[in-house]
Amino acid sequence: MDMQQQLQRLLDCTGESEVVEFKEAKNSYDFGKLGKYFSALSNEANLKGLLSAWLVFGVNDNQQVVGTKFRETFKDLQSLKKEVADKTAHRLTFIEIHTVQHPDGRVLLLEIPAAPQGVPVAWEGHYYGRDGESLGPLSLEEIERIRNQNRLQDWSATICSDATLDDLSDEAIALARREFATKHPKLAGELPAWSDETFLNKAKLTIQGQITRTVILLLGKPEAAHWLNPASPTLSWILKDRDGLERDYQHFSCPLLVSADELYRKIRNLKYRYMAEGSLFPEEVDQYDPFIIREALNNAIAHQDYELGGKISVVEFEDGRLCFSNPGAFIPGSVEQVIHADAPESRYRNRFLSDAMVNLNMIDTIGSGIRKMFLIQKKRFFPLPEYQLEQSRVQVTITGRVLDMSYARKLAELPNLALDDIILLDRVQKRKLLTDVQVQHLKAQGLIEGRKPNFHISAQVARHSDDKVQYILNRGFDDDHYKLLIRQLIEKFGSARRADIDKLLLDKLPKVLDRQQKANKIKNLLQALKNQGVIEAKGKLWQMSKR
Repeated sequence: MDMQQQLQRLLDCTGESEVVEFKEAKNSYDFGKLGKYFSALSNEANLKGLLSAWLVFGVNDNQQVVGTKFRETFKDLQSLKKEVADKTAHRLTFIEIHTVQHPDGRVLLLEIPAAPQGVPVAWEGHYYGRDGESLGPLSLEEIERIRNQNRLQDWSATICSDATLDDLSDEAIALARREFATKHPKLAGELPAWSDETFLNKAKLTIQGQITRTVILLLGKPEAAHWLNPASPTLSWILKDRDGLERDYQHFSCPLLVSADELYRKIRNLKYRYMAEGSLFPEEVDQYDPFIIREALNNAIAHQDYELGGKISVVEFEDGRLCFSNPGAFIPGSVEQVIHADAPESRYRNRFLSDAMVNLNMIDTIGSGIRKMFLIQKKRFFPLPEYQLEQSRVQVTITGRVLDMSYARKLAELPNLALDDIILLDRVQKRKLLTDVQVQHLKAQGLIEGRKPNFHISAQVARHSDDKVQYILNRGFDDDHYKLLIRQLIEKFGSARRADIDKLLLDKLPKVLDRQQKANKIKNLLQALKNQGVIEAKGKLWQMSKR
């Protein structure tokens, strides 16, 4: 979403509403009142069926931009997310805080998520709402409207009325018992005396002995999958080569408790050997940490929208990537929000299934799984997990190798770097765009240099990590150096074609530039020399100017 355009759309509205609030906040703003607006706008977005609401700082009541100096540093803005989460129910916080540099001043677009279904958002224990532009308590009727949303049918708890215990796999039940004993060691002594029916009830896989979709999904025989139609209880493993061509594949069906383990064993978790870097790095590690594989796979099983009829895919690329995907929107809204909240979700798509998977030691509900995945990759100096959240699909890619040695060295040399900063540096190594505020923050710490969008490792960190050669290759030389090379080429041979000049300079320009950017750079150098009267074009040749 282009934030310049979003700001203009908000300014073009007829005025404030239940889901849009403008505040001047020229220098500061009362934190308590900000929190009340957060609660109110979040609840109203839920009631209107919207994904988010907007609190805009730096705009007056007449919808004119006046600029704001509220929390001018990136670090202060990021800390605001935690401060808000600390005082809201279920630790809800901003989806994102966007900074827009408008001609009339700096504007902050505080993007507030809609209250989760069934969970009205409270600020310091009180629920707030909006009546037009007015801030006030959320009415009891509106509180109940939101709470009633959570009473919708849970697909995973539905009874398969004609199914019986004969539809379940003996192998899967035996494995479920072992995993239950691991998860609940205090009950391990009683477990052998329980009948299968008793065990399934206590593990919350069945409901009073009745067969649920959850127990078919996790423990059902392959031929029992028809009870789940039109849902597809399918896990697909696909191996692709470096060109993206399929080399091998296998599909797995019920029981997913067993199938998930079989798919795990299909993944070729090869050893990754680090380049010789003294004592900075270990000699070798597995490409993928076992926790990350199981967390990503089991999360896909737990949170898939089975009513969409899709399947879970695990694509293994020979260049050292694993890609997990499943149908269904990402309910928390954003990965950043999950990482910062580091708490259980307030709502699950398949609550009954999720509870059963907890009891079978497949997942947990403390809400730290995704954050732990990020921290594991950080400790291995590998790129962070990359999420793609489309409207009806969640995809996460895990990279099992060092993508950029400069990035890896920074993590090794600066072990106390905050996770927020590492997330931004991960974007730099993946050549993803940064906002102006993020760039300012990283440059203030001396972590990056360069011009937008071509940022690279900074001199400060280069000296710290003894990466001086890579730093020079990334940074390149100043323009006068390249101009001198062009002049020397033309003076020596009398003239030069553009192809000759390209051949001279392409390998000498900064490594962070792609081929097209290098071509544009050479074009600009030639134009600058021409404007200075140093060289001139004669047909397809460049020669020294006769002026």
